[in-house]
Amino acid sequence: MMELLELNEKTKEHGLILTPSDIKMLIVYRNKVLHDHGRIELGIEVLKELIEVFAASPYMDEDNYVETLIELQEIFYYLRNETEDKIGDMKLIHQMMECFNGPSAGSLEILRSKMEELAESFRRDTMRSESLYKGDE
Repeated sequence: MMELLELNEKTKEHGLILTPSDIKMLIVYRNKVLHDHGRIELGIEVLKELIEVFAASPYMDEDNYVETLIELQEIFYYLRNETEDKIGDMKLIHQMMECFNGPSAGSLEILRSKMEELAESFRRDTMRSESLYKGDE
């Protein structure tokens, strides 16, 4: 929990601060999301990166900060499953951020929709490339 509290030093310049109670809530939801997606993670690096990266977004505000981080975790782990862990964590987070700041204009609903499109495109491309090599065995 201290690691996450220490991030306040970086995020406070954007007017975003997490309280110990906020952090507990984020961890509880993180564990729920991991369970819901059948995932196990030992560290909190993904949550730390989401906090650091998204704090710089002009669409993040103090009033919805915790709720937004909870939703971002949900979207992230959904994507990890849908892309079969073939896209690295940081790349995925930065793609989410680009979309959040760009076409989504801070809308989590649009971000989720765009990320679902990304996952579908990824699956389609993966299936296409796998079918190209099927006869080579």
